[in-house]
Amino acid sequence: MARAAFIGLGNMGRPMAAALARAGVETRGFDLKASLIEAAAGDGVIAASSLRDAIDGADAAITMLQSGDQTLAVWREIAPQARGKLLIDCSTIDVESARAAHRLAQKSGALSVDAPVSGGVAGAKAATLTFMCGGEEEAFSMAKPILEHMGAHVLHCGGVGMGQAAKICNNLMLGITMIATAEAFVLAEKLGLSHRALFEAASISSGQSWSLTTYCPVPEMVPASPANNDYKPGFMTALMLKDLRLAQEAAAQSGAASPLGAAATQLYAIQQAAGQGGADFSSIIKLIRGE
Repeated sequence: MARAAFIGLGNMGRPMAAALARAGVETRGFDLKASLIEAAAGDGVIAASSLRDAIDGADAAITMLQSGDQTLAVWREIAPQARGKLLIDCSTIDVESARAAHRLAQKSGALSVDAPVSGGVAGAKAATLTFMCGGEEEAFSMAKPILEHMGAHVLHCGGVGMGQAAKICNNLMLGITMIATAEAFVLAEKLGLSHRALFEAASISSGQSWSLTTYCPVPEMVPASPANNDYKPGFMTALMLKDLRLAQEAAAQSGAASPLGAAATQLYAIQQAAGQGGADFSSIIKLIRGE
C-alpha cells in the first residue's frame, strides 16, 4: 500500500492520518475545514484541495466522519473514482448506513470495509487503536495491513456492517459500566470509604472493569484517566451519547431488550444538556454526585 486518501481530519482523523504518514504511506488528507488540513500537513500528511484531489491516484480511501449521512455523502461523491480501490470507513455509524455504504462501493467496483475504532484520541495518537471490521474476507485482508499502521488490534467481526455492530455493542457496555463505576465511588464517598481503598479492592475483585482500572472516573487512581486533567477528553460525553443512541436504535429495530442502555442514554443526555457534552464521558460522576 503506497498511497492513501484520508477524509476527515478531526480529533481522531488527524492523528490516524499522521500515523499512516509516519509508516511511510503517502497520505493525502482532506477536510471541509482548511485549518484541519493545514494542521495535518504539519504531521506529514499531504494537503488535498478537494475530495477528488485526495482520492486521485490513491489505492485506498479512509473516511473518519461524524454520521452515517456524512459517510454516505462522501462515498457517493468519490464513487466515480472508486473502481478498483479499497474504501474503509472508520466512523461510528448505524448498521444500515454502513450496509448502504458497502452497496455504494460494490456498485462502483470497489472493495469496502466498515472499521470503527476503540481507543479514543490517546489511542489514535499512539497508534494503538482497536479496529472492529465488517466486510468480505478479501476486503478485510487488504485493509488489515493498512489499519495495522494505526492500531494494535485489527479484528474481523463478520460480514458487512458487523464492525459497526461490534462497536455499538462495545460502547453500550462501556457507557453502562462507567455509570456503575461512578455510582460506586459516589456511594463510597457517602459511606466514608476512600477512593484508594475502593479502587484497590475492586480492581482485584469482581467489580473490576476497564472503566475502573484503565479510565477511573476519580483522579489519582490510574495515569491515563481524564479525571486527572479536569475531565478533558478523551472520549467526549457527546460521542458517548451518540453511540448509546445508536445502540438504542439498533435494539429497537432488532427487538432486543436494553433497559440499562436506555437508562444510560438518559443520564448522558442530561449530562450533555447541562453543558458537559465536550467533557470526557467519565465526567458523568459529577451528575451522579448531583454537581
